[in-house]
Amino acid sequence: MSEAELAPADLAAVDLTDADALSAAAVDLAAVDPVAVDPAAAAEAEAKPQVARWYAVQVASSCEKKVKATLEQRAITLGVSNRILEIEIPQTPAIKLKKDGSRQSTEEKVFPGYVLVRMVLDEDTMMAVRSTPNVINFVGAEERRATGRARGHIKPRPLTRPEVERIFKRAAEKKPLVKVDITEGDQILVTAGPFKDFQGEVIEVSGERSKLKALLSIFGRETPVELEFSQISKQS
Repeated sequence: MSEAELAPADLAAVDLTDADALSAAAVDLAAVDPVAVDPAAAAEAEAKPQVARWYAVQVASSCEKKVKATLEQRAITLGVSNRILEIEIPQTPAIKLKKDGSRQSTEEKVFPGYVLVRMVLDEDTMMAVRSTPNVINFVGAEERRATGRARGHIKPRPLTRPEVERIFKRAAEKKPLVKVDITEGDQILVTAGPFKDFQGEVIEVSGERSKLKALLSIFGRETPVELEFSQISKQS
């Protein structure tokens, strides 16, 4: 019986005492092995570089800097610093107006409660991040299993390019954000602009726009005026 004549269906009929037939059967088994791997394809897949992506990680309140420092050290200790490449806390300059009217230069976090990590996602890097003190979890979607939703098991979702560009563009803005410790009902003094030296009462605060509305007494009438935070100081 030749190698060409032997088919997998004929294996049961092979004479186990016939050395030539056994050799032919072995050749045919290798040819039809469903798990046989092409060495060239395997080498190509292994050589393919892994891509690092940005991921958002939720952390405990006010612990962003602590998590960044700890994770940077853990990446070295755990031998994954070649896959955890960057850890960032996007911030933008800000000016805080204090109650006494003085100003303090500071930095405002773009996304409080989160750090951004550029990393190659695998079991080791995920473990390094998740086990870092004060880390809550990755931002992503809960994984589903055969038994239903696996509560707490988050599959990290990489940030899209537009998301990353938007975040870092905001952090790179030169114009400082003005924050003010003022609420509705507070008394203010206008320190700049056409209403300088007028006093009034705050009726609305828009932190996102860095503006407020106040009732100013103009010509004996209470008139609502929109002002920027940088134009006022709070009266004690």
